[in-house]
Amino acid sequence: MNVLFLTMARIGSLEDRGVYTDLLREFSKEGHNIFVVCPIERREKKKTSILKEKSGVILNVQTLNIQKTNVIEKGIGTLAIEYQFLSAIKKKFSDIKFDLIIYSTPPITFSKVISFIKKRDKAYSYLLLKDIFPQNAVDMKMLKEGSLLHKFFLKKERRLYNISDAIGCMSDANKKFILDHNQYISADKVEVNPNSISALEVLQSEGEKENMKRKYGLPIDKKVFVYGGNLGKPQGIDFVIETIAATKRDDVFFLIIGSGTEYNKIERWFTKVNPENAKLMRGLPKDDYEILLRACDIGMLFLHKDFTIPNFPSRLLSYLEIKLPILAATDKNTDVGIAIEKANCGYSILWGDQEAMQQSINKFCMDDKQQYLQMKENAWKLLVTEYDVRQSYQLIKNKLQNV
Repeated sequence: MNVLFLTMARIGSLEDRGVYTDLLREFSKEGHNIFVVCPIERREKKKTSILKEKSGVILNVQTLNIQKTNVIEKGIGTLAIEYQFLSAIKKKFSDIKFDLIIYSTPPITFSKVISFIKKRDKAYSYLLLKDIFPQNAVDMKMLKEGSLLHKFFLKKERRLYNISDAIGCMSDANKKFILDHNQYISADKVEVNPNSISALEVLQSEGEKENMKRKYGLPIDKKVFVYGGNLGKPQGIDFVIETIAATKRDDVFFLIIGSGTEYNKIERWFTKVNPENAKLMRGLPKDDYEILLRACDIGMLFLHKDFTIPNFPSRLLSYLEIKLPILAATDKNTDVGIAIEKANCGYSILWGDQEAMQQSINKFCMDDKQQYLQMKENAWKLLVTEYDVRQSYQLIKNKLQNV
């Protein structure tokens, strides 16, 4: 079977680890031919090209800058990418008949590409719904509800959902939201197909952990609470800052690693206040980041209270894989906190509730070593039972077999 994967994410190699590459390698291991189409932004100064690898073929399509750029270029680039992808596929993959198209949100602007492949090849289309746009932009006040632009994107969203033969949602709450708010969608084509990876257990000795803490200037004798990832409006950086300022325990230290639209805001606060119980770092190379993450004690998730859509951050999987217990501060609509507490691998509170945040921090500090170690094992168990890439592969395969 020939599988076409469309994504806005930059995929340098199919051998890289991640929610998309792990899934595509699973298809490859099962004997399918993988073809990926992804952007290569103009800042890289490279032309459209093909990279052939053991697990498949990557078509890098030259686009405008669509990540970490100004709003105007990002907007134009997001709209233009559909036509750029379609043109590149017609030129580079004209002799390949695809059986399955997999694509993810964002963006919601791939419908012309999908329509072309479905009509030409009679392919089956499967949407991995990772982002509910434009509602998330409305929630974050980045898009005015009812505006012309909002209505334009709603039409794009509707067309994408309609053209998809199946929609895989990240969680039960995601599935319910989609069906409740889009009653034109047939319930039998929507299923839960969460973020998933091919789990790799890597052990780190206490000595190695201490060496990493010393290398990066972290205290040896304190519990290190780490947040790693995007620092933008969706995370609600004000509550991150408030938590650091409100925590008076001398046995707790916060490490914030990442980049994003709100990085400068939190950096200004660090410069002004110079907190003794926290450190801010820009994003690290992936290998260095993962090694440093293993030296920490508790992983943190933040989702802004204003979200009406139920996000389910892929960051969760990074923590679970290295057996980090989790403290999640989220909106009331997501079910990621429910999953964490049900598995007994952490605590969940509502974003903005500082009293509950401090109580949860205290719980982590008061837990005895055996309780903490059990939470670590529970984190790993949650990953391998609920978020294994083989399950995601099987769900898609089952849909195809039922056609």
